[in-house]
Amino acid sequence: MNKLPYSGLTYWLAMLSCFLFIFGGFTVVLALAALILSIKSQRLYAQAPNEYDNIGKVNKAKIIAIIGLVLNVIILGVTIWTLTTIGWDAWSDEFVRKWNEGLENGRGY
Repeated sequence: MNKLPYSGLTYWLAMLSCFLFIFGGFTVVLALAALILSIKSQRLYAQAPNEYDNIGKVNKAKIIAIIGLVLNVIILGVTIWTLTTIGWDAWSDEFVRKWNEGLENGRGY
């Protein structure tokens, strides 16, 4: 039995998209790549199910990719909404203020 192509890559891309979504939702690209690769692998498996044995991993990766996609779209939407409502300058000023406050209190670098 062979392993489906990209099954490991699909799984890791999906996992990374779920863990790194906090960075403004920009890992939506990883989630989309994982979803596309998992769909391709499932189609390949459907053509010759007796040749491959790791469809379970691909199915898990697809579910995780969908979760990552949803998380990323939500965070990306919140990021865009925040930047359009308060603007980049206000957001960055608030960030710098919190950063300096943390430095003064000894809770950060």
